[in-house]
Amino acid sequence: MGSDEPDAARALGALVLGEEPSLTRVEVAERAGVPLDLAVTLWHQLGFPHRADDDVAFVEGDVEALRLATELVRIGILSPESQAALVRTWGRSYARLAEWQTSLLAGLAAEGGGPATGPAGPTGLTGLAGDVLPRVEALQSYVWRRHLASAAEHLLDDGSALTAAESRLSVCFVDIVGYTTQSRSLDGPELVRWVDGFEQETTALVVDHGGQVIKTIGDEVLFTVADPAAAVHVALGLTARGADEDDPFPAVRAGVAHGSVVRRLGDVFGSTVNAAARLTSAARPGSVLVDAGVHEALTGGEGSTGEDETMPWRFRRARRIPAKGFSNLEAWRVRTADPG
Repeated sequence: MGSDEPDAARALGALVLGEEPSLTRVEVAERAGVPLDLAVTLWHQLGFPHRADDDVAFVEGDVEALRLATELVRIGILSPESQAALVRTWGRSYARLAEWQTSLLAGLAAEGGGPATGPAGPTGLTGLAGDVLPRVEALQSYVWRRHLASAAEHLLDDGSALTAAESRLSVCFVDIVGYTTQSRSLDGPELVRWVDGFEQETTALVVDHGGQVIKTIGDEVLFTVADPAAAVHVALGLTARGADEDDPFPAVRAGVAHGSVVRRLGDVFGSTVNAAARLTSAARPGSVLVDAGVHEALTGGEGSTGEDETMPWRFRRARRIPAKGFSNLEAWRVRTADPG
């Protein structure tokens, strides 16, 4: 490592943090008026690396952040019970985002591209970050506020969500067929582009139908939507694209369940989620399986065959599926009705 690289790395850290580190963790806790053990617990939950008591690795921003966290607890916005889970969620989310952004900047710096030019390595990265960081920070704040407004709108639309811990939602998993085999035939950049395309196209369709992508897990996307008809539209639309040999979208299968769902920190839990996952794993390539909740909601009753000619779908009962927590999960295959 060249002698100037540690200095450049420190300059980059100071640029990102807003100042040169000048405080130890003991001094940060003292200035914030917070017990040191609580401060250390918060930093660990955020995923920050361990620091010794005499390591000068903190800035005034750390003091203010610690004060804000304890104030949220004090005024009752952030309860002690939910503090650990929320802080861990923040830490995981921002750690992934920061890793991706740093890799992106490092690649641009190595290529000598971007708004600032310079040699590859920390020096070039520092110059590039100086141009990019303020813009990214402002954009992240905008995206967060837009999502906050959208989440508030959904919450107010669903009056029961204001007082109940559970909501009635349709949950859908969309799974790439043959992912393991296909991933072996692609190099790293090709695999990234392939998965990115799957996630991007799926997200766009979900959002267009009023849904929310909960998470992506490589070869799988989990989304929720209030309307089971919208969930089926999305699932059938994606499987149709996957069946089109001229469409680069991968072959997929999907499972949809409708019922009570527990929402917590951006994730969803409960038997409805488990049913959707099990339906997906049991679905044939290119097909969509739905549970009794979806079938009843879309056909108008438990005894319906789903063969109403005015409906845009056709249902066929499938074999009951063995599933943990269920006494044989009822399932129906759903397809788009033939035009006629």
